[in-house]
Amino acid sequence: MTITQLKYIVAVDNHRHFAKAAEACFVTQPTLSMQLQKLEEELDILIFDRSKHPIVPTPLGAKILEQARSVLYEAQVLEQMAKKIGGKFEGELNLAVIPTVAPSLLPRFIPEFSQKYPNIKLKIEELKTEDMIEALRQDRIDVGIAATPLTEKGIEELPLYYEPFMAFVPEYHSMVNDEFLLASELNANNMLLLNEGHCFRSSVLKICQTELQQDQRINMESGNFDTLVKLAHRGLGMTLLPYLNTLDLASKYKKGIKPIAEPTPTREISMLYTRTQLKQEWIQAMAAVIQSTLPEKLLEKSDHIISP
Repeated sequence: MTITQLKYIVAVDNHRHFAKAAEACFVTQPTLSMQLQKLEEELDILIFDRSKHPIVPTPLGAKILEQARSVLYEAQVLEQMAKKIGGKFEGELNLAVIPTVAPSLLPRFIPEFSQKYPNIKLKIEELKTEDMIEALRQDRIDVGIAATPLTEKGIEELPLYYEPFMAFVPEYHSMVNDEFLLASELNANNMLLLNEGHCFRSSVLKICQTELQQDQRINMESGNFDTLVKLAHRGLGMTLLPYLNTLDLASKYKKGIKPIAEPTPTREISMLYTRTQLKQEWIQAMAAVIQSTLPEKLLEKSDHIISP
């Protein structure tokens, strides 16, 4: 029995698919299958029921997997202890970021973090919040960045910054001459929205406090803010954006940005990790770098946080 074999069976359990597990472990499927078969022969039990699709652990296999995760965790403890004693920030850090944060935040801090900690290899992916929580619980990622509060059991939240919602009001719009907008004036039926599944969309609907109608002439939803801004600019409505996204807009769009009057709706962006996470010092170091790259006003806690 080897640590590698335990990693393989945990990967199969996480992905419930041999090919995807092999890809995640950077080995061929025959190699993974052979090692799994050797482990099953050594233990004289079947760990997975291969007749099911997707495959699932057998009752005895589920117990083996629970213990395997414990063994792998303790192995990581030893590895991190050795690095800590040696004063090293060296290894791989798996980071996930929600799509409504990634474009505006990652370019701000990744270059500085990589320069400051050159021996940390970053693996970054975009995940929606629900998928991020699952990935954290399965130890597929070390840390996530998402809108909070979530109050998920076993998940720690480390607030990073507080980002106001901003309105993009194109020049043809009836509110174009207003210096600011009131939250009570906002109607989701007159807005371009992100697709369902994005927490930013849910927050916008909470701010507007209106039910969406299905009989609109154009009911446009998109997966990114750039598309929403361009469509709004061309006459299809207005939209709301996170503050950091407005800083990166082309100059022809910036004149359409308007603040929302106090109490300004704000989203809280936090780092998420499990209570058992061993790389908390690395996470704290990343948090410090992120905050050093942000406008100071975003570091002040808001009294009007819109939950995702």
